[in-house]
Amino acid sequence: MSTPPSPDSGRISSPTMKDVASTAGVSVKTVSNVINDYEFVSDATRKKVNKAIKKLGYRVNVPARNLRLGYTGMISLAIPDLAMPYFAQLSSLMIEESKKLGFRVLVEPTQYSRDGELEALHGSQRSMTDGLIYSPLELGMDDVSELDVDYPLVVLGERIFSDRFDHVATENVEGAKRATAYLINTGCRRVAVVGTHPKEKVGSAALRFQGYRQGLEEAGVDYDPRLVAPSRMWHRIDGVKAMNSLLDSGIVPDGVVALNDMLAAGVLHSIQMHGMTVPDDISVIGFDNSDDSQYLSPSLTTIDPGLHAVARLAVRVLKDRVNGVQPLNTKPGEHVFRKVSSSLVVRGTTRSISDREMAF
Repeated sequence: MSTPPSPDSGRISSPTMKDVASTAGVSVKTVSNVINDYEFVSDATRKKVNKAIKKLGYRVNVPARNLRLGYTGMISLAIPDLAMPYFAQLSSLMIEESKKLGFRVLVEPTQYSRDGELEALHGSQRSMTDGLIYSPLELGMDDVSELDVDYPLVVLGERIFSDRFDHVATENVEGAKRATAYLINTGCRRVAVVGTHPKEKVGSAALRFQGYRQGLEEAGVDYDPRLVAPSRMWHRIDGVKAMNSLLDSGIVPDGVVALNDMLAAGVLHSIQMHGMTVPDDISVIGFDNSDDSQYLSPSLTTIDPGLHAVARLAVRVLKDRVNGVQPLNTKPGEHVFRKVSSSLVVRGTTRSISDREMAF
């Protein structure tokens, strides 16, 4: 009697790391180094291994690799609020970049709560993930010690600065100064700012207000406190209320720097409800280059803070820390600090500079 075929007979086995090494003519360890994106691999070797991976159709068994190394394969992203376009877009980009590196992302909204931000740092869920990308709004410089944690951590934003952790920041001062200077270069002389937090010493509002003041000073335009419209939150309705308050007081600017795009959307609505047009009567610049900004009417001129680069850097640094690798060519024991460049995106809410030119 013939032996019955095994359940696996005729099945084509998946290529292994050993198969890739054999095809590329390198060691299994070298293949592993390429897959894990270790930097000390020559470009020629990396190209040869990637060519073999593509040829064989090799796929990394991420769960098995993580189990072997003691990893969960998951990282956390703690942000204030998923309903805010800025943080929604940031979360989407973080998920996209993490997927490229074999991570899944657990998103933890902290809901503008100090307790929520502390829970994200110290809660029991930390044992479920390999590291944390952390964007605080309620904690400040007095809370630096809370960030002395025993797991990989990358901090985002401008609330806390320290050389005791890895940090990726954006150009808040420079971006707001660029926006203010652009308005002045289009002929504006009464430039208002909407969304300030008068009592804030650190954070995006304070830094962007600082940039606004610098933009005025460098252009030789006097600062007028009557053109400052504070707002506790940065939602559309807050922009409407702040701009209504300004216009109803009889102060009519010819340009507005809104400290985020949602405020700018509210500012546009308020201007239009007061019977004026943008940009003929008042020019408006936002900040964040949110996905919706180009679909406003008129489309919004805004500052792009470089969120793609923020996500890419933060995930790469965290991955290196998880893998026990010193990130971005830093010295042993040194932490990363990177500030991502911003840029001005000119659309329909500002007038042209005409024959005047400005270097950005």
